[in-house]
Amino acid sequence: MARRHPHGAVSHINRERGFGEVADIADTSTARRASSKDANAHAPGSGRALTPLVSVSPAQWRALSTRVAEPNGYYLPEWELAVNASASGRLDAAALGAWRDASTLIGLMPVISMWRAYKIPLPALVSADPYGTLCTPLLDRDMAEEAVSNIMEQARRAGAHALIFRATSLDGAAMKAFADVLGRDGIAPLVLQSHVRACLDATCDADEMLRDALGAKKLKELRRQRNRLAEHGAVNFDVAHTPADVAAAIETFLMLEASGWKGQRGTALSQDDGDAAFVRRATSALAETGQCEIVTLRAGETPVAAAIVLRHQDRAFYFKLGVDERFAKFSPGVQLTLELTRYLCADPAIRLVDSTAAPDHPMINPIWRGRLAIGDVLIPLRRRDPVVSLIRAALGLRAAIRERLRGIVHFVRARQEKS
Repeated sequence: MARRHPHGAVSHINRERGFGEVADIADTSTARRASSKDANAHAPGSGRALTPLVSVSPAQWRALSTRVAEPNGYYLPEWELAVNASASGRLDAAALGAWRDASTLIGLMPVISMWRAYKIPLPALVSADPYGTLCTPLLDRDMAEEAVSNIMEQARRAGAHALIFRATSLDGAAMKAFADVLGRDGIAPLVLQSHVRACLDATCDADEMLRDALGAKKLKELRRQRNRLAEHGAVNFDVAHTPADVAAAIETFLMLEASGWKGQRGTALSQDDGDAAFVRRATSALAETGQCEIVTLRAGETPVAAAIVLRHQDRAFYFKLGVDERFAKFSPGVQLTLELTRYLCADPAIRLVDSTAAPDHPMINPIWRGRLAIGDVLIPLRRRDPVVSLIRAALGLRAAIRERLRGIVHFVRARQEKS
């Protein structure tokens, strides 16, 4: 079942966007069994009509990124190619590309097989995980519908019956282009799940926005905490821009991230050699193009919080935050976010900042009160295709099992904490 949107039913939102509801899919009892030929068409290394992501011209990809209808910092070539090269579990993606001619790339969607994404042997292609929680495809703003048609046709030639966009923007130009192209054939995108997450309207006055969001009492408490933090040394907010500064700052970030709960759980980037190599390569490469900054909050010479920020067109993306939990009582992550808010709101080049955070995130949601609708979307590639019903049913079963297992894990953890 689709999750309910905090501001209304998902089905109502979907109808307004021209998206189909999950209930619109045909009864799975009428679906034919997908053939093994179809199921195996997208196994790694088989892609009949697919191009390895590493074969896409970086120059063409970079040129496309300057013309896109909707920004996505996580699908910039410097970022995604670094992910594809070494990030754990995210290697060797393929590309659904759309070209106007041999030298003009007008659309790009990094993809993997449904088997690789979900361990489900059905013929669908799934957006490749770029490590950040946004998989909106890159489409040329002046040729978006042509790019969509080309991407879908390439997917059909590869044997796919559907595309699955994970964590994509539901209200943006990219999904509108897909909905418009599908609508010509009487098809609609199907929202599998949706939620909202925090974003910042960077065109507003930062201090006024923070007063409205947090209130005078909370801001007074945060100022008190900042003053107490200053007892450990003057509090400074630093922004690393240049490749050399970013290369130094990423080491600070990695150290801070590993020092906290992520390090205890073994999920910090520095704890996997491939992940560490990816983030070092990506941040350095994007610093060369002015599209990555690392922000750090220090008390004297001691870094207490750091975060990675990507830029693409008029949008910024708040990737990850690391804090020194020895200073937790001073709310270093919140203090850094307040400074980042003021910094980005003062930058006329940035209009919107995507938190790329989980829904209902306890730190960012009270500060950034804007909301972006994000969801997983299934794109049928043919009308009334019974295989799409199998794909949807398999995804629904998988989600139900995962939810049940998640509940068991939470129960066990709660019992362990009490004992």
